[in-house]
Amino acid sequence: MSDQFDDSTLGTLYSVKRSDVPRHALAAAGPALESIHYFVDGKRFTGYYVHPLESAMFPGVVVAHEAMGVNEHVKARAQALAEAGYAAFVLDLYGESFPFPELADRHMGLMSEPGLIFKRAKAALEVLASQDAVDPSRLGAVGFCQGGITALELARGGLVRCAVGFHPGLESPKGSPEGRMSAKILMLIGDDDPMIPLDHRFQFAEEMRRRDAAWELHVFGGVGHAYTNPGVDRIGRPGFAYSAYADKRSWRMMLDLLDEELKS
Repeated sequence: MSDQFDDSTLGTLYSVKRSDVPRHALAAAGPALESIHYFVDGKRFTGYYVHPLESAMFPGVVVAHEAMGVNEHVKARAQALAEAGYAAFVLDLYGESFPFPELADRHMGLMSEPGLIFKRAKAALEVLASQDAVDPSRLGAVGFCQGGITALELARGGLVRCAVGFHPGLESPKGSPEGRMSAKILMLIGDDDPMIPLDHRFQFAEEMRRRDAAWELHVFGGVGHAYTNPGVDRIGRPGFAYSAYADKRSWRMMLDLLDEELKS
């Protein structure tokens, strides 16, 4: 990952503004986000919780951020999930902000320390499950880029009914939970994504077969990395581009799976 970016491209890609968020992922005048602090191994993390306005118990969905951390993109996606009838919690994998040049090292730190992503994601899921409006028996996870890895970790650990990844990494972090996966898996990638080479796809498919998982790997032809984020077009890098079609189609596919697994 370290040889893929320089400081300027990182700043452009991850400085997401609300104006960059696609219209279908913006809540018009709906539920507001509430910040929630929680602790893992004595370190403080800050997530963002939102639920539908009605008084009821709702299925819960953890929303996992890209490699640079929590931004307006994932917050808006959480609000859109609330509009669709889900309580959502944007997790925090870092517990702090950091300068762009550290991104590769921060990401690799999460990937290389055994069980770290799973431990931090599990803590966030427990925060979500403890909310008054959440039915803890109906939980799912979705994530973007690095967040797709995070969603998969929760599925590998048997903690969610389903996991969805948008332009996700398909490699497993060190210390991933082993064993059969009972969650439904949906990974949504672009065929022109330089961050997901063919061997990663083959290795992922082999892992899913080994774990006897119910899984789907959907490939959008002619689509690159970060296709859900209009802000990516500003970097002008081959293989990185927003796709309105893939964005809307993948969001619909996610909602279909969530509805099937968490609302049925």
